[in-house]
Amino acid sequence: MKSTKRLMIVAMIVVCMFLISACSGGKESGGGSSGNGKTQEIKVRVNDDPDFLDPHLATASISFQMILNMFEGLFAPETDGSLKPAIAESYELSKDGLTYTFKIRQNVKFHNGNVLKVEDILYTFEHLMGTKNGKPLSGNFGNVESVKAPDESTIVIKLKEPNSNFLYSLTALQSAIVPKDNDGKQNENPIGTGPFKFVKYTPGSNLVLEKNPDYWQENIPYLDKVTFAFQSDDNSAVMSLIAKEVDLTGVRGHRLSEVENDFNISHQNNNSALIITFNEEKKPFNDLKVRQAINIAINKQDVIDSVYSGYATRLGSNMSPAMGDYYLDGLQDVYARDINKAKKLLSEAGYPKGFKTKITVSSHNDMYSNIAQIAAENLKEIGIDVEIEVVEWGIWLERVYFGRDYEMTTIDLTGKPSAYEILNDYISTNDKENFFRFNNKEFDKVMADVLKETDQKKQIEMYKRAQEILSEQSAAVYIADYQVLWAANKKIEGLKSYPFWFHDMSEVKFTE
Repeated sequence: MKSTKRLMIVAMIVVCMFLISACSGGKESGGGSSGNGKTQEIKVRVNDDPDFLDPHLATASISFQMILNMFEGLFAPETDGSLKPAIAESYELSKDGLTYTFKIRQNVKFHNGNVLKVEDILYTFEHLMGTKNGKPLSGNFGNVESVKAPDESTIVIKLKEPNSNFLYSLTALQSAIVPKDNDGKQNENPIGTGPFKFVKYTPGSNLVLEKNPDYWQENIPYLDKVTFAFQSDDNSAVMSLIAKEVDLTGVRGHRLSEVENDFNISHQNNNSALIITFNEEKKPFNDLKVRQAINIAINKQDVIDSVYSGYATRLGSNMSPAMGDYYLDGLQDVYARDINKAKKLLSEAGYPKGFKTKITVSSHNDMYSNIAQIAAENLKEIGIDVEIEVVEWGIWLERVYFGRDYEMTTIDLTGKPSAYEILNDYISTNDKENFFRFNNKEFDKVMADVLKETDQKKQIEMYKRAQEILSEQSAAVYIADYQVLWAANKKIEGLKSYPFWFHDMSEVKFTE
C-alpha cells in the first residue's frame, strides 16, 4: 500500500522528539456542532506524517500525538504525569517488588468488535519482547522473567529485579495492547481499544479517525470524527486557522497578536529539552573541552528571544522544571556565555584556529534552521566554521537518529511522564535512543541503581545527580523548554495538556 511505503520512507523515528502543532476544524466553524444530535467533527494540525501507525514500531512524538487516541495500555498517564488504570482495572505488587498481578477490565472491545482477552495481552508482550522470534521491539522488558495468565481476567508479570519505573512501561506510549488476530497488519490497519478508531491515512495529507461506539468508558468520546491534517509551515497554519479551515493550531509568539482576540489561547509547558547536540564518537566532539567550548559560545538567550519570542524556560540539562521535584535548578547557569573562555578551551583541546563542521537539521519545522543559523553565527566567533544542512524529516530520522551519520544537530527531545524515561536516552547501552553516543560509566550506574531504589526521596537525588553528570560532560547544549501557544476555536472545550505530546480528543467537544 502507498501508506506503508510512505511510512517506511518516513523512516523509524525518534525519541526525541519535536514541535508539533495541531489544527482542527471542519466546515464553517470547526467541523461539527455541539449537541442537538449534530455531527461533531474536528481537524487537528500536526507538522508532518506519523512514522508508523503501528504503536510498537512508532518512535516519533509526532506519531504518538495522534495514535494515542486509538490505543491504550494496562495503565494511562494523567495530565499531572501520574498513572491511572486503563485496561488493567487494578494491580497488586508482591513484597519483594518482583511480581505484579493485574486484574483486567472486563468487556473491553477492540475496534473490530472483538472482546479483548488475556491472550491478546500475552501476545502484545510476547511481540514486544521478541519471545518467539528473538527480535524484541522494545528494550523496556528485558527485566521481565515471565508473563502469564492464570485465568481469563488476570495477568501476572514477574520481574528479574525490582524496577521503580516499571508501571510507566505499561502505558500505550510503551506497550499498547493490540489484538492477536491482527498480527503483521497493525501498520496498514491499526486496531486498538481507544476512544477513536482508524478510518484512513493519506500520506502527506491527513490521518482520519472516527468515534469508537463501543468504547468502555461511558459517555465519551463526544466527537464523531477527528482529522489530523499535516501542514509543516507554521505561518500557513495560522492563515488556515484565521480562514476557519482548522480549529486548533500552535502559534508562534510573534504571531500571537493576530489571533488572540478571536481564538482561545492556552500556554502549554512542553516538558521537552531543546538541544544542540553532537555525535560523540566523531572527532572533535569526543573531546570534553570542545563540547564545553561550544556550550559556552552559544547564546541560549538569543535563541529563546529570537525563535520563541521569550516563551521558553532556560535549561542546563535534559529535564524541565515541569517535572517538579525531579528537576535540578541552577544548571542553566553553569555555561554562561564567555567567548574568551571558549577560545581557551578550544586551544587546550588542540584547535587554536577552530575547525569546520556540519549541523544537520530537519526541514519539518523551520525553528531548527533558525536555531542552527544562530549557533553558526555564535560559533564563528571562536573559529568554528559551521555548514548548515537541511534535510527532510524522514532523511533526518534515517541518517541522524537511526544511522548516527552526523556531526551536529538540533532537536527537541519530547517530554515524558517518567523521569527515568526522560533521562534514559543517554544510557550507553540504549542503542535505540542514544543517538548522541554518550558514554559515561557513572551515569549508567546511577540510572541502573535508581530502578532498584524504592525510596522516592533517594530516587529524586539520584535523578538530580544524573542531570549533573549530563551538565558536567556537556552531553549537549541544553537550551530551553519552550512553551507551545495553542490557538483554538472558541467553541471547543475539553482540551487537556500532558507532560508529553498528545492531542487527547477523548473529552473534546464543540459547544453552542
